[in-house]
Amino acid sequence: MEDSGRFDEKSFSNGDVYIGMIKGILPHDKGKYTWSDGTVYEGDWEGEKMTGKGLVVWSTGAHYEGEICGGYLHGYGTLTTSAGCIYRGGWKMNAQHGIGLQKYSNSDVYEGLWKEGVPEGSGRYTWNNGNMYVGNWKNGRIDGRGVMKWVKGDTFHGFWSNGVMHGSGVYSFGEGGLYIGTWNKGLKDGKGVFYPAGSKQPSLRMISHSPHHSDDNGFLLNIQKHEAPKARVKRSLSENISVISRFKSFRQISQRTSSLKINLVRDDSAQDCVCHDSSLALSNDLDEDQSEASSVKSTLVYEREYVQGVLIMERISECSESSRKKKQQNKFSVKQVKKSSCLDNFQGQRSYYLKLNLQLGIRYTVGKITPVPAREVRSSDFGDRARIRMYFPRAGSKLTPPHSSINFYWKDYCPMVFRNLREMFKLDAAEYMMSICGDSGLRDLSSPGKSGSIFYLSKDDRFVIKTVNKSELQVLLSMLPKYYRHVGDHENTLITKFFGLHRITLRGGKKVRFVVMGNVFCTELQIHRRYDLKGSSHGRYTDNDKINCNTTLKDLDLKYEFHMDKKLRESLLKQISLDCKFLESQHIIDYSLLLGLHFRAPENMKAFVEHHESMQHQENLPSGDEEEHLILPKGLLLVSHEPSIVNTAPGPHIRGNTLRAYSMGDTEVDLLLPGTARLRVQLGVNMPAQATRKIVEDKVEEAKEVELFEVYDVVLYMGIIDILQSYNLKKKIEHSYKSLQFDPITVSVVEPKMYAQRFLKFLEEKVFPQTP
Repeated sequence: MEDSGRFDEKSFSNGDVYIGMIKGILPHDKGKYTWSDGTVYEGDWEGEKMTGKGLVVWSTGAHYEGEICGGYLHGYGTLTTSAGCIYRGGWKMNAQHGIGLQKYSNSDVYEGLWKEGVPEGSGRYTWNNGNMYVGNWKNGRIDGRGVMKWVKGDTFHGFWSNGVMHGSGVYSFGEGGLYIGTWNKGLKDGKGVFYPAGSKQPSLRMISHSPHHSDDNGFLLNIQKHEAPKARVKRSLSENISVISRFKSFRQISQRTSSLKINLVRDDSAQDCVCHDSSLALSNDLDEDQSEASSVKSTLVYEREYVQGVLIMERISECSESSRKKKQQNKFSVKQVKKSSCLDNFQGQRSYYLKLNLQLGIRYTVGKITPVPAREVRSSDFGDRARIRMYFPRAGSKLTPPHSSINFYWKDYCPMVFRNLREMFKLDAAEYMMSICGDSGLRDLSSPGKSGSIFYLSKDDRFVIKTVNKSELQVLLSMLPKYYRHVGDHENTLITKFFGLHRITLRGGKKVRFVVMGNVFCTELQIHRRYDLKGSSHGRYTDNDKINCNTTLKDLDLKYEFHMDKKLRESLLKQISLDCKFLESQHIIDYSLLLGLHFRAPENMKAFVEHHESMQHQENLPSGDEEEHLILPKGLLLVSHEPSIVNTAPGPHIRGNTLRAYSMGDTEVDLLLPGTARLRVQLGVNMPAQATRKIVEDKVEEAKEVELFEVYDVVLYMGIIDILQSYNLKKKIEHSYKSLQFDPITVSVVEPKMYAQRFLKFLEEKVFPQTP
């Protein structure tokens, strides 16, 4: 008969003592183990290890009561530390894991999900001062969508990152005001709307579905869906846990439990630090908005724009229920009479099919062309026979996989040419396919122009895919040989980078053509302003009521001049001139410079405000002092290029060599953004400049105008786009009048050369003037 165990007391040479059931020479069933340092475990034993339910009391005064498996805190249990912190909930391998509630020694409380010892997932944190956050956590920090409510009544509903507001959100003031906008690392950044107290404000549910306030995640959460995690915890969390490998001796148990004691104390104190870092006092800088609410009529709202927490633009607009309904009716009426195009049929579910077909075709083409040995392109690679054609039936075939889309025919133009272009642009074939054809899919973009084209953006923002008509496709094919040569000769070219040209033919013979391009604004920095510049003034402005944070503005909307390092400006204009000569040789007209601005200007704006205030208090300021006051601090720095420090990962936004700077003694330079990053300066990428905007104000006592300038530190991104519009002889007079503003009576012919000259002159004199 097998020995079921006996009750005994056993002492060990290291000072440990065990009292309880013993099977053979090892603990079994129930018993009490006391280590030499005073730590005590009393509870269940199984398989020669602490397994089951028990109580652990450490010499520091901390104690744990609950489930244990293989010598680890594993399952459901309660830990009370010597500092007074109490955690009750799930455990996994000595760390809080699953659903749990922790009361900190300072009376803060967190209730929600944990992962490996830190809050992760949904949870609710209540500070001892009454502030409360309900929402998502990541690695012990507030991160994702959530709601913060301050004890004074302010509330923020929106997105967070690393413990601060980051992304779209709605800030509700305790006294009744409301601000809808975007935040960047805890600071208001971008455009928003402020509703004063007493005005009619949109509901949170309406805001969460508004197309005007969106980000990559679809803007705001639906606040009604956020609930605090339930406190009820199932006690069966450890039922399916496999038994850990067996201890060889009691000494190993002692050693492992001793290390557990140290880890638990350290982890607990770290939790206090993490949560205190998140107890944000974020409403201080927003009080200025609420203070203005009492003096504004209930029918008015403020449209505002911030750059890194600094208010740079504000205007008052009327907002009433009747005007809002009227706009909706007008929009509805426009949709009723709008002419439909073949592309309109691809909205909704058909747009999903179109994207899926595009991904299937690109994956097939790249997979087929990549194994072909690398070689120089030949004239035959540009010809009409340089095509890949394939039929993709839904059920699949010997060469194509089955899919959930509709049947379609696929055509890929000049595959070997575009394969070599991708290699010239340093694009890896696998990365190219994963970016466009990965599981995350493509995002729909609204058209920035009047072409009616459909635009898709890859999930990592590296590629833009645009539908083109037949004439645009023919223009690209005809210019492709010389485009290929131009890109090879000028690696710093600013002309659009093309990576593929495709056609999908659907049932009924309907054809949709696509071109894959590099995204000019592929950057981690936020683009605060976008401009499409042609060097023309006719119709080149944007109605104020159509402007939002994603609007691409036009020539007459540009109020800035950009001054940069002498060498950088010289390199930029030289390359633009070379690109224009190429486009001129291909009879291309009506192209644009797409310009993006990232503002880095809080210090400069503060200096301008201080200067403006000093002028109001000084009636007769000498001119010399005035010039001294206008010297503003720099927020951007150029430093010697160090390849080992900056990120040089290739991508569609990389444009050749690092640039040289005159101010640094003609050495290659990087851009240093204090407190942010070190960036590689290239043509059209990470180019530092100072943006100046002239302001005219009347002095109170002197009847004359005084010129003042706002100065901003900016980082510029740019590229030459819309290069598929060939010169149309039949419309030369109409185009000369509407776009270039030449006199149609005296000008009989408008040449691409004239367009290029006007375009260059505009950039040299109005956009990038020479620094005095």
